[in-house]
Amino acid sequence: MPEFAPVDDQLALLLRGAAQVETVAELKRKLEKSRDTGQPLRVKYGIDPTGFDVHLGHTVPLRKLRQFQELGHTAVLIIGTATAQVGDPSGRDSSRAGLTEEQIAKNAESYLVQIAKVVDIDQAEIRPNRDWFGRFGFNEMLQLLAKTTVQQILAREDFANRVKSGTAIYLHECLYPLMQGWDSVEIRADVELGGTEQLFNLMVGRDLQKDAGQAPQVPMTLPILRGLDGDKKMGKSLGNYIGVGETAKEQFGKTMRIPDGLMREWFTLLTDLGEGEIAGILMGKPNEAKKRLGAEIVKWFHGAAGAEAVLADWKKQFEDHGDPENIPEVSISATEIVEGQIGVLKLIVLAGLAKSNGEARKKIEEGAFNYGPDRAKPQDFKATVPVARGLVIRLGRKILRVVMA
Repeated sequence: MPEFAPVDDQLALLLRGAAQVETVAELKRKLEKSRDTGQPLRVKYGIDPTGFDVHLGHTVPLRKLRQFQELGHTAVLIIGTATAQVGDPSGRDSSRAGLTEEQIAKNAESYLVQIAKVVDIDQAEIRPNRDWFGRFGFNEMLQLLAKTTVQQILAREDFANRVKSGTAIYLHECLYPLMQGWDSVEIRADVELGGTEQLFNLMVGRDLQKDAGQAPQVPMTLPILRGLDGDKKMGKSLGNYIGVGETAKEQFGKTMRIPDGLMREWFTLLTDLGEGEIAGILMGKPNEAKKRLGAEIVKWFHGAAGAEAVLADWKKQFEDHGDPENIPEVSISATEIVEGQIGVLKLIVLAGLAKSNGEARKKIEEGAFNYGPDRAKPQDFKATVPVARGLVIRLGRKILRVVMA
């Protein structure tokens, strides 16, 4: 029989950062039964493969799923290969286009690679929900639809808002909560994780399990992570996200640009640091706190060595005013260079640091562009720049090394 940590210790860890649990008392009873029987809880999290990038917003429930794993429970990861064709209406004020089977299959493969950076998928159950919905016929779908009423579906906040605004609600969208709920019946979930906008769907799962004679799952919702703008939900469509597959430099650099007011939320939801330690960090200088946050995020996806390297690079570039070790290269044709020189406007545009000569001229006038080891700044937009192999050019935070093609 496996040994589990004391129930109160498990509960304290699992409730950290949670928005709502229906109910804490039920979760405690399930943990006690798990301890007494030696049977791990089955903890469900579903994700629809709607794009190629898993971002930090997705990792909030995924990190909670990993905590359940580390406590000895079973993670059941539902890959929404069927539900992605419907499109989750949760939290949306308009219809969401479904995806083709080919798009879903391609995205699902990429998702698992990225999810593996957070969840131990070798120890998890990976269940595509097309496995059971692919067997559904007309009769089975009618039986599922009979489990709820139009009034119940329209009572959910997002649909109610659409009714008030006169925005269309398509019938296939009404099917989504039932499909997500049926996933819980198929895998006999004890706990289901999701964002706060998912509570309705998670509660539908409870009802369907009761109807099927199963013990109802405990819904646990996690806060919606705000994106880089500090305002809107992190999402691919808004471009305000950090992808789990991004480089250490990209993850760290983006974190350093978030608003100061976002740090407590990110520390709580994206790190394992305790509340006391987070409070102490936030009492210091904001820039130092942000560096610690960026390092913690990078460490999760790229290891301690990756975090140390990116911190050293940042210090060298922005505090010691040196260049980072690894500088992206930009190729410029040798035909553009005359007697070892190139016009500064042409150089900036060809390097992709500005879209036009006018924009490049403005950057020169602002003193934003410099080049070479001495960080020379052209004073005249008609100036030329001596080009040698490996010349480093800089515009703001962008640094490139010129190579001649």
